Amino acid sequence: METKQDLSLMIFDFFKLDKILLFVFLVFCIVASVKIVSIWSSRLQQKFSGKRLLILQVTTVFSFVTYLVGILWTFYFVFQPSRELLVAFGGSAAVAFGFALKDLVGSIIAGFILLFDRPFQVGDRVSFGDVYGEIKTIGLRSVRLATLDDNLVTIPNSKFLTDVVASGNSGALDMMVVTHFYVSIYEDLDRVRNLLHEVVISSRFVYLEKAVSITFEEIPVSNNFVIKVSVKAYVLDVKYEKAFLTDITNRGSKVLKENGIIRPVANGQGQSQTEKLS
Repeated sequence: METKQDLSLMIFDFFKLDKILLFVFLVFCIVASVKIVSIWSSRLQQKFSGKRLLILQVTTVFSFVTYLVGILWTFYFVFQPSRELLVAFGGSAAVAFGFALKDLVGSIIAGFILLFDRPFQVGDRVSFGDVYGEIKTIGLRSVRLATLDDNLVTIPNSKFLTDVVASGNSGALDMMVVTHFYVSIYEDLDRVRNLLHEVVISSRFVYLEKAVSITFEEIPVSNNFVIKVSVKAYVLDVKYEKAFLTDITNRGSKVLKENGIIRPVANGQGQSQTEKLS
């Protein structure tokens, strides 16, 4: 009887209102501190654009560790659970929380693996399934990815341990962007290469520390053959990916037209033909 009374007293003391309010207040302080660091991080990224990805990665690790360690330490500091109370509730609580939170725990463990195994980092452009975009955050439970259409996609951490994910820049600011053009098989390909090479190296978005590559491939299109031109160049910052692609496509098409390069077109019956653009 005394043991039951002692246990009831311990439980009552454990869940005192002042302790609960203090715990909620300290958790709020932890969340607020992470938000403040995130705001500072955004300002630093604007000021030091060359270190943008490094700042993002440091902020992510800080947020992850602060949430996990801070909340656990706050719980122990406020409630100071005794050994008897831990023994009394440990077994049953572990089983209950294990079933209820197994997916959450799996995601937290997967989050640690993502941070240290580093298949991708915050700021990377990645393809996951049919989703492509920039990794914004790696949290305790999920990864948030912003698509190029400005949609925010939330993916559980555990998904990245079993499914294939491709990173376009692997922690670097620059990334290869491939732009395709199509020309007639009768064109002088060396001339086409020179024209498009000049377009690329004069772009304000190009990263010239890495080589520009232009390749040609003959492919069938609508019962005819055309030359597929792949212009491979590096953008100086992944955030300019679409701007770089648009710039090369726009000015490249204009230069080819001005120089009379024959481009493949389709007629009304779906047959492929070429015409002189002037």
